[in-house]
Amino acid sequence: MIDELSIRDLGVIADATLPLGPGFTAVTGETGAGKTMVVTALGLLLGSRADAGAVRSGQPQAWVEGRWIVAEDGAVAERVVEAGGQLDGPELLLGRSVSAEGRSRAVVGGRSAPIGVLAELGEQLVVVHGQSEQVRLRSATAQRDALDRFAGPDLARALGEYRVVFDRWRATADELERLTTARDQRAREARDLRSALDEIEAVDPQPGEDDELQARAERLSNLEELRSAAAQAHDLLSSEAADGAMDAVALVETARRQIERAVAHDAVLSPINDGLANVGFLLADLATELSGYLAGLDADGARELEVVQERRAVLSALIRQHGTSLDDVLALRENGGLRLLDLDGDADRVVELEALLASDTEQIGELRARVTALREAAAVELEIRVTDELTALAMPDARLTVRVEPLDEPSSHGGDAVTLLLSPHPGSEPRPIGRGASGGELSRVMLALEVVIAATDPVPTFVFDEVDAGVGGAAAIEIGRRLAKLAESSQVIVVTHLAQVAAFARNHLSVVKGTDGSVTESSVQQLNGDARIGEMARLLSGLSDSDNALAHARELLDVAARPTPA
Repeated sequence: MIDELSIRDLGVIADATLPLGPGFTAVTGETGAGKTMVVTALGLLLGSRADAGAVRSGQPQAWVEGRWIVAEDGAVAERVVEAGGQLDGPELLLGRSVSAEGRSRAVVGGRSAPIGVLAELGEQLVVVHGQSEQVRLRSATAQRDALDRFAGPDLARALGEYRVVFDRWRATADELERLTTARDQRAREARDLRSALDEIEAVDPQPGEDDELQARAERLSNLEELRSAAAQAHDLLSSEAADGAMDAVALVETARRQIERAVAHDAVLSPINDGLANVGFLLADLATELSGYLAGLDADGARELEVVQERRAVLSALIRQHGTSLDDVLALRENGGLRLLDLDGDADRVVELEALLASDTEQIGELRARVTALREAAAVELEIRVTDELTALAMPDARLTVRVEPLDEPSSHGGDAVTLLLSPHPGSEPRPIGRGASGGELSRVMLALEVVIAATDPVPTFVFDEVDAGVGGAAAIEIGRRLAKLAESSQVIVVTHLAQVAAFARNHLSVVKGTDGSVTESSVQQLNGDARIGEMARLLSGLSDSDNALAHARELLDVAARPTPA
């Protein structure tokens, strides 16, 4: 339950603390005082979208903080720890700030956390009912959810088993449809891929072969120039010409001998002599290499160049067909086999999927029937209990009918369409509440459902925002009485404008509006004794000091204090 709620700079509320605690809390106040901000504050703590427009004018940010009492070993505490937060005994602090620029920050158990964590916790902590929830109750989804909640854990387990099989069945059906629809296309792809692999295999390209062939073609295209340059260089290094011209090897050797004769007279020349000897050896080696290079030059370069160019042409054709580079061709050869196995395996996969689909279809039928049986049994009981509640809510002749009808195709929530129908008067045809119920009737149907469902699917905290809209008189008194009954098993917080409802609360908070003429500022007061009687009188007549209104307020509080009829 929520033990305390603190609000700062949200809407017209500058700074307020709401002591809540167990049981039934009513929140009242004049129109425009800021009652709605209480629900807005709770919504922020439960992960609702932040609105920068809700920040109090002139303030940098709004801040909301709630202190919950939760089970220390429950799912909520476990999720808080997963988010990095911690509890103080059974106390859990949740916080939310909203800046005037629209930025928002969440705090869970003393640590910053994603806003989504607040939403996850909120699903386990609070159920909020406002005008939007009444609208939602008109939807088929909300009506089915109400029946499923009432049906309890047996249906929840059956639905869980059904959804596992249904999800598998749908995935199998999707894959089978994809394979069947694309069968011709995949057959063409397999044919083209097989042809491409055959072409590549016939050519048998090697990694880096295109670069190697380009280098060879460059060499062969300039063979005579290479031969001439190498021959001239060789002659300059080591000539065997008959004209007696000195080559580089002979010149260096002559220089070395000259220095060698002088070394005996000056040792400084010794390193120079050694260097000349090394140069002579190096020149001789280079001459030998050039000689070998000349000997290795192709005798039939033109023929080899033709072969190289032909090979390059074949590789270029492959590259144009299957990519932008030789690497693309090689990748296709490497990966194409696996893809071909996948494509060729379609026929076997189709047979396998058809068998799986048939098996899951049979299993879905069995589980669907089980879910339907549980829903139908729960529908009968829900009709009886809600109808009894409606009688207690000043609708003595009303009857709720819960219709469970088969869908044409199974869905993720089973094979049933659930419709709530209301017959408000004897002899009237039951009509779907989405079309036939007034706002006041819908309010009471929603409350009756929550009172009944709480017995099988308890919720820690209910928040009702003007659940009494469109209701007055005796019906309002009965709504207050049923809210008090709901508060016996759950915490109930009600924002109301009706004294008949507020009278049944054990904790009465009033949002009080004040102004200095230029700025409106609201605060929250806990009412007891005469202050509460005065607020009840204001709710009844608009006058907080009228003797008749005060007397009526006391009478109403006395009625609410009497034991609830069985």
